[in-house]
Amino acid sequence: MELEAMIDMDEERDIVVFQDDDGNELTMEVLDYLAYEGKEYALLTELVEDEEDDGDEDEPVEVFIMEVRPVGEDQEEFVPVDEKLAETLIKIFESNDFDDEDIDGIYDEDEEEE
Repeated sequence: MELEAMIDMDEERDIVVFQDDDGNELTMEVLDYLAYEGKEYALLTELVEDEEDDGDEDEPVEVFIMEVRPVGEDQEEFVPVDEKLAETLIKIFESNDFDDEDIDGIYDEDEEEE
């Protein structure tokens, strides 16, 4: 299944709307970004619109990891990663042993190469 993503930069949240081949939409929220081995990745979860109706707080939340690739000047593409890489990235996200500034460095390097 191929998914397309559109970014809607909310005031405080990064919202991504994916559309499958059948036209079904899935709205996800980006929880965090991570730079790893020269690439940018995003940790996403399904968007919960009504904060009062978000279920049991102790219930585990399903998360997804996708590679973020720049497309053009103002667009990004979210690409699923393989299971082994996802496991590695989840461990890094859980450890909080990463620096958000590394993400800016990825784009700075791309601009210098052009």
